Amino acid sequence: AVVSTQSTGEPIVRRVLPGTKAMDFFAWPDQRFDDMDGNLAVEQYIRQCIRHDFKDLDGMLEPPDGVDVNVWNYEHLRQFCNQLNDLCVLLQPVCNAETCSQMTATVSWIFLCAVHKEPKECCAIDYIRHTLDGAASILNSFKYFPSRQNIKETSVNKLPSTCRRVYRIFSHAFFHHKKIFWDFELRTMLCH
Repeated sequence: AVVSTQSTGEPIVRRVLPGTKAMDFFAWPDQRFDDMDGNLAVEQYIRQCIRHDFKDLDGMLEPPDGVDVNVWNYEHLRQFCNQLNDLCVLLQPVCNAETCSQMTATVSWIFLCAVHKEPKECCAIDYIRHTLDGAASILNSFKYFPSRQNIKETSVNKLPSTCRRVYRIFSHAFFHHKKIFWDFELRTMLCH
C-alpha cells in the first residue's frame, strides 16, 4: 500500500484491493502536486488530472509551479503515446493490409515509416505499430532520457519529431475510420 499524507497530516492509503471493480479504482482523494514525491511525481500528477476530468484541457496542460517545462512536455508525450495504444487496439479489426495498404491521411499524403533503416511504405496498421514502438523506444531510452527529473536540451529535440509522427495516427483514423476515431476522441479528448 502506498501511504501518503495530505497537508493536513491525515494519512491516505492509495491501494486498489483485490476484487475492486474498475469503476472504483483510484477512489481516493486527489493529491496536491506538492504532496507528491519521487521520480514519477509528474507522471502521477498528469494521470490524476486525466482521471479527475479528462475534458479540462487547460488545467491538464498547465504545469504546477516548479516543474521543468521540458519534463512536463516529456511526461505528457509519454502519457499521450500510452493512451494512443488504445486507439491502435481499436483499429486492428478494421485497419489491415487489405483495407489500408498504405499509411495515408488524405489522398495527397502517404507517410513513409521511419523506423526502418531506409524509410519505406508500410500498411497503415504496421505503420501505427512501428511508430508507437519507435516512440516508446525513444521515450524510454536511457541514452536520451537518463532521468525523468531533468531532460537534457539535446534530448528535447527528439520530442517534436516523435510527436509529429504519432499525430499522423490521428490523421489516418480521422479520414479512414471516423466512427472509431470519434468514439475514442469523445472518451479521451486526446486529439483536441
